[in-house]
Amino acid sequence: MALINCPECQTEVSDTALKCAKCGVQLRKPKRGFFGKLVKWGFIGFNILMVIWLFSYWGSVGDLASTAGSEAEKAGAAIGGTIGTGMLFGLWVFGDIILGLFVMFTRPKS
Repeated sequence: MALINCPECQTEVSDTALKCAKCGVQLRKPKRGFFGKLVKWGFIGFNILMVIWLFSYWGSVGDLASTAGSEAEKAGAAIGGTIGTGMLFGLWVFGDIILGLFVMFTRPKS
Protein backbone atom coordinates (compact mmCIF):
# COMPACT_ATOMS: atom_id res chain seq x y z
CA MET A 1 0.00 0.00 0.00
CA ALA A 2 1.62 3.20 -1.21
CA LEU A 3 0.85 6.77 -0.24
CA ILE A 4 -0.17 9.37 -2.80
CA ASN A 5 -0.87 13.09 -2.49
CA CYS A 6 -4.43 14.34 -2.69
CA PRO A 7 -4.85 16.57 -5.77
CA GLU A 8 -6.85 19.14 -3.75
CA CYS A 9 -5.18 19.47 -0.34
CA GLN A 10 -1.86 17.63 -0.93
CA THR A 11 -2.43 15.40 2.13
CA GLU A 12 -0.89 11.94 1.91
CA VAL A 13 -3.56 9.26 1.52
CA SER A 14 -3.53 5.57 0.65
CA ASP A 15 -3.60 4.68 -3.04
CA THR A 16 -6.52 2.32 -2.30
CA ALA A 17 -8.67 5.07 -0.72
CA LEU A 18 -11.80 6.16 -2.56
CA LYS A 19 -11.91 9.64 -0.97
CA CYS A 20 -9.45 11.91 0.77
CA ALA A 21 -9.84 11.68 4.54
CA LYS A 22 -9.18 15.40 5.01
CA CYS A 23 -11.06 17.22 2.24
CA GLY A 24 -13.36 14.45 0.97
CA VAL A 25 -12.51 14.77 -2.73
CA GLN A 26 -13.11 11.58 -4.70
CA LEU A 27 -9.80 9.99 -5.68
CA ARG A 28 -11.08 7.02 -7.67
CA LYS A 29 -14.41 5.57 -8.70
CA PRO A 30 -15.68 2.51 -6.80
CA LYS A 31 -16.06 -0.61 -8.96
CA ARG A 32 -18.53 -3.47 -8.93
CA GLY A 33 -17.42 -6.83 -7.61
CA PHE A 34 -17.64 -10.03 -9.64
CA PHE A 35 -21.17 -10.86 -8.46
CA GLY A 36 -22.31 -7.28 -9.19
CA LYS A 37 -20.95 -7.48 -12.75
CA LEU A 38 -22.58 -10.88 -13.21
CA VAL A 39 -25.96 -9.54 -12.07
CA LYS A 40 -25.67 -6.42 -14.25
CA TRP A 41 -24.87 -8.46 -17.37
CA GLY A 42 -27.61 -10.92 -16.47
CA PHE A 43 -30.07 -8.01 -16.39
CA ILE A 44 -28.90 -6.78 -19.80
CA GLY A 45 -29.00 -10.32 -21.22
CA PHE A 46 -32.51 -10.88 -19.87
CA ASN A 47 -33.79 -7.75 -21.62
CA ILE A 48 -32.15 -8.74 -24.92
CA LEU A 49 -33.63 -12.25 -24.60
CA MET A 50 -37.10 -10.84 -23.94
CA VAL A 51 -36.93 -8.59 -27.03
CA ILE A 52 -35.89 -11.54 -29.20
CA TRP A 53 -38.55 -13.75 -27.63
CA LEU A 54 -41.28 -11.15 -28.15
CA PHE A 55 -40.48 -10.54 -31.82
CA SER A 56 -40.19 -14.25 -32.58
CA TYR A 57 -43.53 -14.81 -30.82
CA TRP A 58 -45.18 -12.07 -32.87
CA GLY A 59 -43.76 -13.65 -36.02
CA SER A 60 -45.22 -17.06 -35.16
CA VAL A 61 -48.60 -15.52 -34.28
CA GLY A 62 -48.59 -13.66 -37.59
CA ASP A 63 -47.85 -16.89 -39.45
CA LEU A 64 -50.64 -18.65 -37.57
CA ALA A 65 -53.13 -15.86 -38.33
CA SER A 66 -52.23 -15.79 -42.02
CA THR A 67 -52.71 -19.57 -42.42
CA ALA A 68 -56.00 -19.63 -40.52
CA GLY A 69 -58.92 -20.58 -42.71
CA SER A 70 -62.10 -19.29 -41.14
CA GLU A 71 -62.88 -16.01 -39.43
CA ALA A 72 -63.22 -17.83 -36.10
CA GLU A 73 -59.68 -19.21 -36.43
CA LYS A 74 -58.35 -15.73 -37.25
CA ALA A 75 -60.18 -14.25 -34.26
CA GLY A 76 -58.84 -17.01 -32.02
CA ALA A 77 -55.29 -16.38 -33.24
CA ALA A 78 -55.70 -12.65 -32.57
CA ILE A 79 -57.10 -13.23 -29.08
CA GLY A 80 -54.43 -15.82 -28.27
CA GLY A 81 -51.71 -13.52 -29.58
CA THR A 82 -52.97 -10.68 -27.41
CA ILE A 83 -53.10 -12.87 -24.30
CA GLY A 84 -49.66 -14.31 -25.01
CA THR A 85 -48.19 -10.85 -25.59
CA GLY A 86 -49.67 -9.67 -22.30
CA MET A 87 -48.16 -12.64 -20.50
CA LEU A 88 -44.75 -11.99 -22.06
CA PHE A 89 -44.90 -8.33 -21.06
CA GLY A 90 -45.92 -9.35 -17.53
CA LEU A 91 -43.00 -11.77 -17.30
CA TRP A 92 -40.69 -9.09 -18.66
CA VAL A 93 -41.81 -6.49 -16.10
CA PHE A 94 -41.66 -8.96 -13.21
CA GLY A 95 -38.19 -10.14 -14.26
CA ASP A 96 -36.93 -6.58 -14.66
CA ILE A 97 -38.16 -5.64 -11.20
CA ILE A 98 -36.47 -8.62 -9.55
CA LEU A 99 -33.21 -8.35 -11.52
CA GLY A 100 -33.25 -4.55 -11.22
CA LEU A 101 -33.36 -4.83 -7.45
CA PHE A 102 -30.38 -7.18 -7.54
CA VAL A 103 -28.51 -4.72 -9.78
CA MET A 104 -29.35 -1.87 -7.42
CA PHE A 105 -28.25 -3.75 -4.30
CA THR A 106 -24.97 -4.96 -5.84
CA ARG A 107 -23.82 -1.54 -7.05
CA PRO A 108 -20.57 -0.28 -5.57
CA LYS A 109 -20.68 1.63 -2.32
CA SER A 110 -18.97 5.00 -2.27
